[in-house]
This record gives sequence, structure tokens and C-alpha cells, in this order.
Amino acid sequence: MSIQLMIVCLYVVLLFAISFYVKHRANKNPMEYLFAGRKLSTSLIAFNVTGLAVGAASTVGVAENATQVGIAAGWYNGAWAIGAVVMGILAAGKYRQMGCSTIPELFERYYDKKGRLISAIGLAIILICITSLQYVAGGAILSTLMPDIFSMKTGMIMSAIVFIGITVVGGLWSSGMSNMISVSLIYLGILYSTISVVDNNGGLVNINNNLPVVDFSWFSPIGGLGLAVVLGWILIMISQALTLQGTVQIACGAKDAKTAKKGFILGGALIFPIGFLSAILGLAAKVQYPDINPTMALPQIIMSLDPVVSGITLAALWAADVSTACTILLGAGTLISQDIYKRFINPQVTTAKFLQVNRLVILLVGLATLWLAFNAVGILKTMMIGLSLTTAFTVVFLFTVFAPSLCRKNSAFYTTVVGLIGLVLWQFVPQIHVLPHVIYFEWIICIISFLIISVVDKQPIKIVEKETTSAKVMVNQEVLSR
Repeated sequence: MSIQLMIVCLYVVLLFAISFYVKHRANKNPMEYLFAGRKLSTSLIAFNVTGLAVGAASTVGVAENATQVGIAAGWYNGAWAIGAVVMGILAAGKYRQMGCSTIPELFERYYDKKGRLISAIGLAIILICITSLQYVAGGAILSTLMPDIFSMKTGMIMSAIVFIGITVVGGLWSSGMSNMISVSLIYLGILYSTISVVDNNGGLVNINNNLPVVDFSWFSPIGGLGLAVVLGWILIMISQALTLQGTVQIACGAKDAKTAKKGFILGGALIFPIGFLSAILGLAAKVQYPDINPTMALPQIIMSLDPVVSGITLAALWAADVSTACTILLGAGTLISQDIYKRFINPQVTTAKFLQVNRLVILLVGLATLWLAFNAVGILKTMMIGLSLTTAFTVVFLFTVFAPSLCRKNSAFYTTVVGLIGLVLWQFVPQIHVLPHVIYFEWIICIISFLIISVVDKQPIKIVEKETTSAKVMVNQEVLSR
């Protein structure tokens, strides 16, 4: 067995050990399983946010994109970091104060049931899309590490087994504890590999001199992207950080509002550097392997290092995949089990049965997303399209919190519908591409729709206290379970 394989296998064993160690906590009730009993500390919040952000798109996807647009591809993580900080300042504490658990739940509190249903479906679609991309990156890592054992397809299947297994066993407790190890490993591996690869290639100047001649600078801050695209990425990441179920679930798992706020800001600081380091590795791979499949750029350049360094870094990439996939899978399971199954199909489900339903839903979602992974093309491009859909939810949330006088009973439902239709039109009607990125189109149509509804619809939204009766019941359940 190779040294690289041994390191990755040991890491996977450690993750499962953590999952089974915290299983007794997760088995207490759904609140412990889905929200870690609302007891996450600042550091666990920060590691969870970083683990969620630094996944397939933030490492393998950034390196893939860097081979086409230069170091500017690192702005994917830079934008994520900005989004996390904005979430910490504007919304994380408010989510925790409200005592809610999902965006659809919040929509029903203030709007109506159809707003909850349409938002649950939309958010679930986004999370399923993101999860599928984690399998793509996992397959790239395993097929590079062990080409005699894994093809790209079988590598994705093995990735699915590990991601689903860890999440089903330990829930958010498992994700939180695992992310402390994963994020540390990510930093160690990526930093060490970047230093080694740059040194082996004669420094950044020599890498730049050996890259193909193009009409932009490979090491320019905006490179082949352009300022409009970079700003678009930032807008996307702010949108998704404010309303994506993964971030909302982490904020709701904090022990209090102040902890949620501090944890997201710290998480933003941890997220920022990883993308630019991955982009440098991608550019080095383009120099060493000019004809390489872009998706394989990062795993391949890492395999060129000595066995110990490459093993640690490949385990770090696996860690990035695991950390994101587990949180996203958990979020998708929460939306489907809580906002669809419990709310509309079986409202009287018992606590024990509901815990079983959560685990079953996560298993089924994990298997379903594997099919999407086999058909995914371009990790970063696919991710950005999916995340653009969060614009509608973010617009509704911001108006609800900061301008409730403009909110109407049907605002959540119709704004979400317009966002969904807009994304479909952007994909299939190229004539409307008058803006540089779909995110600008989504923000314009969602804000206009919301404002039109505020004029046409005369029914105001419900007035809800920061901590609703249902939230107080949850708190009481937490106290009883301790």
C-alpha cells in the first residue's frame, strides 16, 4: 500500500471514529442530530463555516478554473469569505435569536404555507446540485491517487459511500467535530504543497514566464475574469451565505446570537487564503502538464511531490470534500424531512420516527445526487449557476428583517417563483444575456418582483416575535434532553 493511500485511509477511519463517538449525542433527539443541540461554540461555528465553504469548488474547482483565467479564480474563496463576514454582521445573530431552523420555516412564520413549500423545493435543488459536485472532486482525487483501483466513476461512488455514511451516523455534531480536524489538515496540506510546488518550479516569476501567452495576465487580480464577474461572484456568495440552508443551520446551532456572529466572521478570515493558494497550484499544473484535464490539475500536481507531502495534501483535499459534503447533505435532509415531510405529509410523526426519517432522507438524497455527479461538467460553473438561485430567498429575508412594511403575504412565494423562472430563462434563452452574469439578472428581477407585489397585494405579513412559541418549545425540549 502506498504512503499516500495509507494517509488518506487513516483519515477516513478517523472521521468514522468521530462520527460513532458523537453518535450518542445525535441519537438523543432531532435537535441534537440536526442542530447539535444549539450548543456550538465560536470555534466550532468558524470551523463549520470554513468546512462548508472549502470543498470541491474551493480547491479542485478553483485550480481547474485557474488553468483558464489565472490566479483570479481564487476570488471564489475570497467572495465566500466576504459572504461569511456579511452573514456574521447582518444575519447570523438574528437567525439564532429567532430560534428558527430553516429559511422555509421562517417564510411560513411571516408569510404562508406555499412560501414555505416553494422555498424548501428551491433550496433542496441547490443543495443537491452542490452535493453532486463534491462527488466529482472526490472521484478526481481517488482516481489520481489510485489509478489502478479507481476510475473517475468508481472514485465518485466511493466518495458517496464515505460522505453519506459519516453524515447519517453523526449529524451536525459529527460535521462540527470532523471539521476541526479537516480544516487544520486543509491548511497544512495546501500551504506545504504550494510552497513545495512553487519552489520546484523556480518561483512564481518562472511559473508565469512558462505559461501560454494570452490576452490577460495570469497573475492579475482579476485575470481572465474581469471586474464584473468578480463582483458578481461576491454578490452570489453574499446571497447564498445569507440564506443557504448550510449556513442557516450552522447559525441556528450556535449557543447564542453573539457566538453565531463571531463564529462567521472568524470563519470568513479562515476561508479567504485557500482559493488563491489552490489557484497557484492550478497554474503550476498547467506549466508541468500542458494537456492535462483541468479537473485533474490539482490532484496531479500534488502527486508530483514526495509521498508524505502528497499524501497529506490529498487527504486535505479529501477533507475539504468531506467537510462540505456532510454539511450540505445534512442541510438537504433537514429541508426535505422537516419542511416537506413533517410539515405537509406527517405532522404527527414521533420524535424517534422523525430521527429515522432524517437519516433515511439523507441516505436517499446522497444516492440521488450521485447520478447528477456523473453528468456534471465544470465544477465552478455549475456551482455558480446553482447558488444564483439563493438570490430570491435573500431578497425576501432582507426585506422581512429590515423593511417589513413592504412585505406582503404572497411576497415570498411569487419572488421565489420569479427567481426560479429567471434562472431557467437564463439557461435556455441566450438573447436575455445583456448582463455579464446571471446573478445581476436574478437580483434585478427579484427586487422588482418583490416591490410590485408590495403594491398589488394588500395583505400584510404576520407580526412575529424574535423567539416564537415553537422556538420556545424547542428550547424547552433541549433543556429536558440535557
